[in-house]
Amino acid sequence: MGEFVHEEIPSTELDRLEATYRPLADAVRDLLDATIRTTVPEEQVRAAQAEIEALVARLRAEQLPGPAGVRFNSEARAWNWGNAVVGLRNAVAPPLRIVHESAGHAWAEVELGAPYEGPPGLVHGGVSAMLLDHLMGETASAAFTRVTFTGTLTMTYRRGTPLGPLRLEARIDREEGRKVWVVASIGDADGVTVEAEGVFIVPAWAAGEAARG
Repeated sequence: MGEFVHEEIPSTELDRLEATYRPLADAVRDLLDATIRTTVPEEQVRAAQAEIEALVARLRAEQLPGPAGVRFNSEARAWNWGNAVVGLRNAVAPPLRIVHESAGHAWAEVELGAPYEGPPGLVHGGVSAMLLDHLMGETASAAFTRVTFTGTLTMTYRRGTPLGPLRLEARIDREEGRKVWVVASIGDADGVTVEAEGVFIVPAWAAGEAARG
């Protein structure tokens, strides 16, 4: 199981590493799209496979022994490079870049292409749920001032969400004890396509630490 790991890497060094790994993940993300939509001859497909397998072997020469986890340093910098939604080094992630307008309101803009398709030309419903779950969780955390986990998540699909540019928004609706209610949506230029509401829980251990702090 992954962990929250303290790793004393200066933030300036993290900036340098991010500048190195972001283009790599972008290239692999482009490879995913190209793999889905290519129509090159079979011999070129086999040649590309051999080249990709060689690149995989090169990158696996040194690697983490398990999940990437969430890491943080003493400068209050956290990084979650393997995350399925916002992971800078995860080519499966769009990645979502979230803007926290306030402690209880966040939004993001993203463009989803072929790797996220469900029905023809539309975003897979599970992808919509995954993106909203993450955005809502970050919103519930009040801009990372507390830890929360998803308790329940209810989705209402108003219409198909088209592939292409989308906007996501979330806000805290109310709070009661360790429970935080969050509402959110996904929309395109024509309006909302998906709405969601969820209950996010501050774990007892985190609530205890906050009380002691």
